[in-house]
Formats: sequence, C-alpha cells, structure tokens
Amino acid sequence: MRRFTPLPLVLVLALGLAACAADDDPVEPVDEPMEPDMVETMAGPDTTGAAVWAFLGDEAYQTNWGLWPDKGEFYTGQEPHGMLLTTYLNATAMEALQGGATEMPAGAVIVKENYMPDSTLAALTVMVKVPGYNADHNDWFFSKHLPDGTLDQTPDGMAMEGRLTGCQNCHAARAANDYLFTGDLGGEPMASN
Repeated sequence: MRRFTPLPLVLVLALGLAACAADDDPVEPVDEPMEPDMVETMAGPDTTGAAVWAFLGDEAYQTNWGLWPDKGEFYTGQEPHGMLLTTYLNATAMEALQGGATEMPAGAVIVKENYMPDSTLAALTVMVKVPGYNADHNDWFFSKHLPDGTLDQTPDGMAMEGRLTGCQNCHAARAANDYLFTGDLGGEPMASN
C-alpha cells in the first residue's frame, strides 16, 4: 500500500530544509558602491558654496556638532563677522582641537554664525580644510552664506566662495595658528561645552 503525502506538507518541508541549508552556508560580503552623496557626506563637501550649504543641511550641524569650547552661543564678535557669534565644529575639527593639534586636519569644518546685536542671524561663514585645495593658505576653502543659504557677494558682485582674497588676507594674520582666530591651537587639550 502506498502512502500519500499532501503536496502542501511536502512544499513546507522542502522550503524549511532549504532555509536551514542556506543558514549553514557562509555569506560572502557584497561590496556595493556607495551612493555619491554618501561618499560626499563622509568626506566633506566639495569646493563650491552650494555643496557646503547642502553638506551643512545634511549634517544638521546645529544639532550634531559641538560648539567651540569655552565660547558657547552668542559670544562677542567683531567685524566683519558680526557683534555676536556662535561657532560650531564638526567631529574632525573638535577632535583635533580637544587633542591639542597644532593645525586642523583634512575634513575639518568650522561654521561661524554671524549675528546682529539683536541676535538676528545675518550670515554664516564657513571654513573647510580640503587637501590640496589651496596650499598658500593651508588648504582652507572659505564661504559666506546668507541665512537662506545663498552665497553672499563681494561689492563687485563676486560670489563669496573659494579662495576669497578678503578672507585669506585677514586670516593670514593668524597663519601660525592655522589661520584661525577663535582660539589658539596646540595648547592644552580642551574640553567641549
């Protein structure tokens, strides 16, 4: 006498055995290329003001980055940046600063929010350390954005991004401090706020 096994039971058993066998097989990792925007976010923005603005938005810098240690929000500033300032650093810049580095490493990003005396945001000035970008000024890329993200302009109508003569000339006074005015590098490691 032949025994009859219902077809659904056979299918369930076959699928179950196949699944168990698949769990025993080693899984080879798949090296899939990263999406271009993922690579850009990991490496920092390219050297355009639009890319810098997009990068800051993607990073949600005000939420995810730290403030310059010992400065906090709305510290006293001076022209050309504004009477009140708030300075943010990405993790790369913060680690260098807290570690006592004498210069910022590639990928460091510093955002200075420039406020009017009544605490109204007037502009954002940004410095990005891009390897090989501008050897004469320690590879800093500069940009100045209005609160809506558009680039501010020089009096002659040039977009304020890149190797800006005014920024470079002013910051050259602090070349020994990696072109930074906010604080001194290379001192005792600093604690974050």
